[in-house]
Amino acid sequence: MSRKILPWLSLVAILWLQSFNGTNLSFPAYSSQLKELLKISQFKLNYLSFASDAGKVLGFISGIAAVYLPLPLVLLAGGSLGFAGYGLQYLSIVKKMFTLSFSQMWCLSFLAGNSICWINTACYIVAINSFPMNRQVAVGITASYQGLSGKIYTDMVHSFFHTSQREEASGYLLLNSLVPLVACLVTAPMLMRHGGDKAMSSSKDVKVGFIVLFVLTIATGIYAVATSLVSVPAVLVLVGIALFLLAPLAIPIGVGFKELMSSRKTQQKVHDLEAPVDKFYFVEEDHTKEEEEFEKAIIGVKEEVEWTQLWKKLDFWIYFGLYLFGPTVGLVFTNNLGQIAESRGSTATSSLVALSSSFGFFGRLLPSLLDYFFSRNKYMPSSPVSMAGSLVAMVASFLLLLIDSDIALYISTAMIGIFSGALTSLSVTMTAELFGTKHFGVNHNIVVGSIPLGSFSFGLLAAKIYRDGAALYGDDGKCFGMHCFQTTLVFWGMLCSIAALLAAVLYIRNRKFYSQKP
Repeated sequence: MSRKILPWLSLVAILWLQSFNGTNLSFPAYSSQLKELLKISQFKLNYLSFASDAGKVLGFISGIAAVYLPLPLVLLAGGSLGFAGYGLQYLSIVKKMFTLSFSQMWCLSFLAGNSICWINTACYIVAINSFPMNRQVAVGITASYQGLSGKIYTDMVHSFFHTSQREEASGYLLLNSLVPLVACLVTAPMLMRHGGDKAMSSSKDVKVGFIVLFVLTIATGIYAVATSLVSVPAVLVLVGIALFLLAPLAIPIGVGFKELMSSRKTQQKVHDLEAPVDKFYFVEEDHTKEEEEFEKAIIGVKEEVEWTQLWKKLDFWIYFGLYLFGPTVGLVFTNNLGQIAESRGSTATSSLVALSSSFGFFGRLLPSLLDYFFSRNKYMPSSPVSMAGSLVAMVASFLLLLIDSDIALYISTAMIGIFSGALTSLSVTMTAELFGTKHFGVNHNIVVGSIPLGSFSFGLLAAKIYRDGAALYGDDGKCFGMHCFQTTLVFWGMLCSIAALLAAVLYIRNRKFYSQKP
């Protein structure tokens, strides 16, 4: 297969993988049912939520494995871990085939959370190495599709398991175990490690391909948001999403067709004796231009830092704190979305999860979209500045949630979804910018290791406030009213404010580097 087709085929495979890899995003949709099935308190439910995030502590292992193992094997390892983590929970909770202690359930949730890191690592490495000069775009687009996972799993459950709340909870566990593994098995042969093909990176075909992909991605996002806000049969929604996921295949097919036509024209002109000379001249000229463009792209990396040396870098600790108080808070909010909705008397938890997922999709895509079309604009903000702006918007979203209104709940959920999604995408780019691409797989998983710390501490505080409210005004361990999360929301807003300040500090420290970027 042509070297121009393979990168695009790999990118399409990554889009599919990411669409099904965000299994943790569906947790709030069935957390309340899981709490009842297991007969556990809000504290223990928080511990289970934390376990999934804690799996990211060992995410750096997947980065090390990606250095020594073929990427398809790394991918299959991730799918297998998720299959074991969610599958054994399903057999225990739903099928009652055996009994698991709470500590064993925690370990299985930990395993399931770690599986996401393996799949993410394989996807990011292929995206960065396949399109080195467009890594922000490639990673951003692929990361955005993970934001669709909550929406996709919610629609699948509503299509096939919508007989009762208990049945829905079992459906999420079953699908979370099977779907990612099947996706890994299907896409593993398509996943390949590229060495940064310079000709591929700077060709006109790549620019056209990304524009087409942007159009398809935006159309997918609009469809996801529209079907989240308007009542549509879940089966029809799934059919539409399936068609949108298949649509990017048009790009490698188009590239292959163009190559075939070009090959035929070359064969027809082979008798022309002057053709080889002209062809050699233009190839040399193009090669020189490609070399120059590739050298410019290297400026986009401040320095290459090995993961063993990260702890010596002050920028790393500032960045680690930024991620801890910023994107992690958005994830903790998502984990508690089910209880937040329930405490305010809303029964539309699934709709809120789908809404958060759909807007998260756009949030993850937005930085790549702006970078691709406006990167040469002198007014284009750098990654730290963009993160600071997103964090300020999240502070406003948490304050808006203090209003006792369903409209405020929906608007805030959408805003937090889009800006936390943008932060997730920007963080991938900033890791590569500050610490390089050679050790990206390990470095970024170390940064993401801040998620378990925030998930445990910030979620624990939310659980304590919720428990105190349930003791005073609740019923059967459940808390009802705005007071259940009021203090928590203010605290989360304060953390995002701290993260915004850290982003500003990171920009000031690296202002010279960002001013030199092309």
